[in-house]
Amino acid sequence: MIYLYIGALVAANLLVSFIGPWFSVVNSFFLIGLDLTLRDKLHDKWDGDPRKIGSLIVIAGVISYLLNPASGQIAIASVVAFCLSMAVDSFVYQKLANKPWETRTTGSNVAGAAVDSVAFPTIAFGGLMPEIVAMQFVAKVMGGFLWTKLIKRGAAV
Repeated sequence: MIYLYIGALVAANLLVSFIGPWFSVVNSFFLIGLDLTLRDKLHDKWDGDPRKIGSLIVIAGVISYLLNPASGQIAIASVVAFCLSMAVDSFVYQKLANKPWETRTTGSNVAGAAVDSVAFPTIAFGGLMPEIVAMQFVAKVMGGFLWTKLIKRGAAV
């Protein structure tokens, strides 16, 4: 699960770096939706310790940069945005502690996706891009919902 989490973040960073901002919407559905959902599984496994999840985010940023130094701004944006979204995600996940896993994950994914969708493209591309923010948010929520269903069924991870 740890390697999948890091790999999905690195792949998302490198793909956006190579292809451009528009591809962040595709990444949002497939890779970031997965990461948001895996984050909740790791949250449970590690009793919500933000240092462990935060270290995975930083490791993914460093790997992204080492594989392609030209992706430096993307890697920085990813680390900052995912750390910010992790804080919000974890807060919401804890607030929903008495709810079923799917409810906790969906609720925290929506909160984390909102923060990440504003922070990432703004930092990565140097300005607020409302269309990209909106499309990323919808894609992350939908992707996270799909991954939640797959992971709950045991089809992934």
